[in-house]
Amino acid sequence: MTPEELRAIMIYLRERVHLGTRPADSPNVISFHGPTEQEMIGAGLNAHGVRRILAVAWWDEMVEDIEETPDMCDPDDSPQRVLEYAKDVVSEYIRKRFPLNDE
Repeated sequence: MTPEELRAIMIYLRERVHLGTRPADSPNVISFHGPTEQEMIGAGLNAHGVRRILAVAWWDEMVEDIEETPDMCDPDDSPQRVLEYAKDVVSEYIRKRFPLNDE
C-alpha cells in the first residue's frame, strides 16, 4: 500500500464522522458510521489496506474516542470545531498506530 492509498483510507474514514445534536447536557453529539469492507472497496480504496484497517485491535477504542470527543472539548467550542477534533481522532489513530506495510 502506498502513502497515498493510506491517506485515501484516512480521508474516507474522516468523512464517516458526523455531528448531531442532543438537547440535554451536551449540545454536540458525534457519531461514527463504521463502513463495511464492501463499501470501502467499492469507494475505490486499496482492498488489502481496507482489510487490514478493519481488523485492527484498536478499532473499537478509536470509535469510542471519536464519540467521546465532545466530552473533552471546551463548552465554548463551536459544533464545527468539535467535529474537526473528532475527525482528527481518526487521523491520529491511523498515523500513530497503523504501519504502512504489513508489520
